[in-house]
Amino acid sequence: MNQRLNAYFNTYTSTATLAFFRLAFGLMMLMSLIRFVSYGWIDQFYIQPNFHFTYYGFEWVKPLGIYTYLIYLVAGIAAFSVAMGFKYRLSIVTFFLAFTYIELMDKTYYLNHYYFISLVSFVLIFLPANAYFSVDSYRNKDLAFAKIPRWNTDILKVMLAVVYFYAGLAKINSDWLLEAMPLRIWLPTNADLPLIGSFLKETWVAYVFSWFGMIYDLGIVFLLLNKRTRLLGFFFVVVFHVLTRILFPIGVFPYVMIISTLIFFDASFHQKVLFFFSRLFKISIDIWENGKTKIASISNIYKTKLVFLSTFLLLQLLVPFRYLVYPNELFWTEEGFRFSWRVMLMEKAGYTEFQVTDAITRETIHVDNDEFLTRFQEKQMSFQPDFIIQYAHYLHDYYQKQGVNDPIVTVESYVALNGRLSQKYIDPNINLAKEYDTFQHKNWILPFNDTIKGF
Repeated sequence: MNQRLNAYFNTYTSTATLAFFRLAFGLMMLMSLIRFVSYGWIDQFYIQPNFHFTYYGFEWVKPLGIYTYLIYLVAGIAAFSVAMGFKYRLSIVTFFLAFTYIELMDKTYYLNHYYFISLVSFVLIFLPANAYFSVDSYRNKDLAFAKIPRWNTDILKVMLAVVYFYAGLAKINSDWLLEAMPLRIWLPTNADLPLIGSFLKETWVAYVFSWFGMIYDLGIVFLLLNKRTRLLGFFFVVVFHVLTRILFPIGVFPYVMIISTLIFFDASFHQKVLFFFSRLFKISIDIWENGKTKIASISNIYKTKLVFLSTFLLLQLLVPFRYLVYPNELFWTEEGFRFSWRVMLMEKAGYTEFQVTDAITRETIHVDNDEFLTRFQEKQMSFQPDFIIQYAHYLHDYYQKQGVNDPIVTVESYVALNGRLSQKYIDPNINLAKEYDTFQHKNWILPFNDTIKGF
């Protein structure tokens, strides 16, 4: 076993692959940040709201008012510098910190691809992505290498494989495969699309999309790894993600995945792309085609880095299964749902009405959520327990400052999941001001009156 590991860690590949990924990643992130700013979302999502739903343990990460624009500016400059390979280590660390801060400011806007971007940018900190076709290696020839240890590119392939394969595993559930839910709800809303719109109203189409989505996620990485099936696999990647972009409002995620999967192609492809850019900008690529190999070090620092990244990958394999330690239905409680690559698996809608009662006078106030939350915040809060408890504590503190004695916060809550009739969600007799958001099971969530079988 040790011999095989040693042999693997002493296997080398062209540095062009990692350089291509660095360039593509940096430019995609820059365009994504520009898009976010151009739509006015910084003001809409982070400056205008009075209240923000923070992540457990990261309550201190909050928008900075008008200075929130500065975080985006720093992230954008860092993303461009990463793409160019300029002051690479500083740039990628800065991008990781700035982008992750943005992601943590309000979990209302959590998306799987934001999480994926944070993970990838973190891993890139430890990789020599500036050893080829970069400003750093152009200015300092000692940094230029034609070959690097193979694991530097394989680790990125593994991360992509985790995203796809775990998304496929999550689709092996009775709602997705046997009921074609929630696609039976979502697809008909696109019936006005040209050519395919009329088909989207058909139930059988929802089943085809559901089963194809599961098979695609489980098998696409294997197609991309095999040289003979790679082009077919990439064709499926493009079709799948273009379709999802047309049908669903999921931002830049389809483009991120399409470009990222190019890392599975042979190094000759990446070299041709970089050669094209070198001719376009009149840069000699001979500097990097120097035959130099970045030999795997046997230093303790290098070994520590390998152990650290191996542990990091192991965590990525285990974290999505943390839901197993919680009782009750995952889609209902959402305990262990985030950060597990469960993409677009449920249609959930809720209704919540909060009551704040004075502990002494027993006077009750019926809260108007519009006074405190945006429409989208209220929508997300209405069916997510950690949002509900956080909002309850905010209401407790707010009304206590208004003179209400030790406010008792209760809620009338109903939730509908994947086309089922709505049912009561939160125990209305529980004073949520006395409950707390922790990693423990929230026993004030009422039981789900159905069963969803699967992973």
